[in-house]
Amino acid sequence: MIATLRAFIVKEIHHILRDRQTLTILLLMPLIQVVLFGYALRSDVREVRLAIVDPSPDYATLELRQRFQAARRFRIVTAQSSFRAIEPLFRKDKLDVAIAFPSDFAARLQSGEPAQLLIAADASDPNTGATMQAYARAVIMSYEQELANRGAGPVTIVPETRMRFNPTLESVNLFIPGLIALVLTLVSALMTAISLSREKERGTLEILLVSPLRPWQIIVGKVLPYLVLAFANVLTALLAAWIVFNVPFRGSVTLLLIESIIYSMVSLSIGVLVAATTPTQRVAMLVALLATMLPSTLLSGMVFPLASMPKILQVIANVVPAHWFIVIARGIMLKGVGLEHLWKETLVLVGMTVAFMFIAVKSFKARVA
Repeated sequence: MIATLRAFIVKEIHHILRDRQTLTILLLMPLIQVVLFGYALRSDVREVRLAIVDPSPDYATLELRQRFQAARRFRIVTAQSSFRAIEPLFRKDKLDVAIAFPSDFAARLQSGEPAQLLIAADASDPNTGATMQAYARAVIMSYEQELANRGAGPVTIVPETRMRFNPTLESVNLFIPGLIALVLTLVSALMTAISLSREKERGTLEILLVSPLRPWQIIVGKVLPYLVLAFANVLTALLAAWIVFNVPFRGSVTLLLIESIIYSMVSLSIGVLVAATTPTQRVAMLVALLATMLPSTLLSGMVFPLASMPKILQVIANVVPAHWFIVIARGIMLKGVGLEHLWKETLVLVGMTVAFMFIAVKSFKARVA
């Protein structure tokens, strides 16, 4: 009994050692996970994009602006005289926080009256929005204490806060768009890679490759059912978000469905590419997990802000399709923006679909040859 078990274990070890690709992936996966989680799991926020609204610049507003410039966490991207010019930047996701001064800010400080200002933060990510607002308050309170230490008499600065796009700070409004991307990735990329690689192992795909059908026709026939399934999953997820969690839909639902189909096509093309370039179902599953699920969770901005990550991970996030789709989904659902603000993200997803599908078709042609 023991000898039989020992022989079985030895046989399995030899089987694993012979499968070089699976062994390499299994050895590299913990390293990749530790590095990604170590750099991505951060709650602090850096590189906060700040706008200054100052209709009547004076010594106090200029000094406070300098304090924000000196703070390492802020980067002033624009200074305007009206809040109306700031609104499009919020909707285009090019701005995180805006500080708006009244025209009599310095006069109120000099007279000893409470001087009000407005802190408006993008709260589509409620945790990040609250953190950025706290950073801005810290700079303002530090300046208030500095004025008091100068002997300028009683100084009171009253920050009024406004959380844009998610005033109740509901965390579900942050997670639902990301969960939609995760579900589409799971159904489209992972299931497609596993399904096609299983047929390769069984030999049924080889029969199709020598049939009169062209490679692109085979791919379309294989992925079309998963595209329909992904669309059904999107409808289910949106209904659950609306009915169960009361997530707002401020934009066009039709546009969101179209963008979901485009993202599903990106994920499907990645799944086809993984299946075409891996020899076994096991390797295809591991590669699909590493190439889709892990980046979609950590490097998409679904949970952790990209601004807090190192520059190299921010660059890598640009090639993660889920990152672009989550920007689109949050923009439509929470900010109510349309294609005029999301055209760049849409073109990126379309370009990824064309590129991945072209490479996948080329890989299938190579197998035919």
